[in-house]
Amino acid sequence: MDVKRKQTIVRVDPSTWTQGTPVNKAADPTYGNEPISAERYLSPDFMKREWEGLWSKVWLLGGRESDIAEPGDYICTNIGKESVLIVRQEDRTIRAFHNLCLHRGNRLRAPGVGHATSFRCNYHAWDYRLDGAIHHIPDLHTFPQGAPPCGRIPELPCGTWGSFVWFSLNPDVEPLLDFLNPLPAHLDPYHFERMACTRDLTVELDCNWKTSVDAFIETYHTQATHKQLLWYLDDFNVQIDCYDRHSRYLVPFGCISPRITLPPSIPPAIQEIMRKAGMDPADYDEPITSIRRDVQKFKRANGATQGKDYSELNDDQLTDDYHYLIFPYLSLNIHADDLWVFRHRPHETDPNKMYFDIMTYDLVPRGEKWPTRPVHATYKHGDKSIGLVLDQDATNMPNVQKGMQSSAFQGLWLGNQELRIRHFNAVLDKYVYGPAGRQPGDI
Repeated sequence: MDVKRKQTIVRVDPSTWTQGTPVNKAADPTYGNEPISAERYLSPDFMKREWEGLWSKVWLLGGRESDIAEPGDYICTNIGKESVLIVRQEDRTIRAFHNLCLHRGNRLRAPGVGHATSFRCNYHAWDYRLDGAIHHIPDLHTFPQGAPPCGRIPELPCGTWGSFVWFSLNPDVEPLLDFLNPLPAHLDPYHFERMACTRDLTVELDCNWKTSVDAFIETYHTQATHKQLLWYLDDFNVQIDCYDRHSRYLVPFGCISPRITLPPSIPPAIQEIMRKAGMDPADYDEPITSIRRDVQKFKRANGATQGKDYSELNDDQLTDDYHYLIFPYLSLNIHADDLWVFRHRPHETDPNKMYFDIMTYDLVPRGEKWPTRPVHATYKHGDKSIGLVLDQDATNMPNVQKGMQSSAFQGLWLGNQELRIRHFNAVLDKYVYGPAGRQPGDI
């Protein structure tokens, strides 16, 4: 389906917006037009290269800082073959450790959040303090070699930004803010700390983690996979920005895709956008093409009385989807009133499987009570609906993974609307292949 209707999307003028999230267009990198090898998504050898060069080197998302508000609160999170404990200490600092007992390797806690006064192994009762130090070994006198000389569970780098806790498996990792640059300057104006978790689940999918990342960093698939979205967003006039590691696209909401004919009345999806802002669609008598800008004006004028501080956001951010990829595996759909975080985690051993974490956060108006944190749930794709749009994506991805295994498939054939996929793979190359880069014959 080709674009049918010319459309002019009025965006914030970069020359007039000097604070908050930058809106200027970044120069597009040039990567050529060659297909991207499917073997990168299928090969156990490439999966091993990723573990050695990528997952063991970068900063990774551990969880929400508010989930470990008090001493003894902890988050247990897994990445590949590793499991990590992130623990609030008695002095209120946060530290991260490998989630294992030094005796026989038993994991001390299952994934999730919880509270502990110490970490006692339920296999042989070895006990560890909150700082990872050995507290007690039953029958220590029966160990001729004594206690492990390290005296503690190995510690990992840990840091916080954006109300989230981060960790790295790399003891020599660069500072967290250096790794995230330039995104803190982009995203701090949203004040994620004002948003409460409203959904927390993990879906096991039969596809490579990169197959999942790809599905969320281009809007080209919207016209075929999410046809219902064409009635309230512009999937074609999308600004794409690629940075050193990370990338984004800016998608106008509250408007009609140029791929379809303008309807005679306001579509239900746009009516819902208006209602959430506090507007009554029945009272609106301007052209449909003016709704996006008028919703922005309404939210700007009425946000404070609704207990919502939009002062650091530009007008486009009051309606649009600012979508960021925090390399390598976090995709964020960010709006003035909510945040969706998708974490695309690799399987432990199989390049054809992954874990898709869905975490949503809603802005809590000033003075209102925060909702109770949802209990984390895990299930396999197909066991339960995860919402219409995500169900549509989750149906595509296993089929893509199967199709890439065909001897007839020659690689990913990408267009300009999929620039972020090329950028993502180029950044990945730097980690997997090192300073020398990918050589002829490499996948």
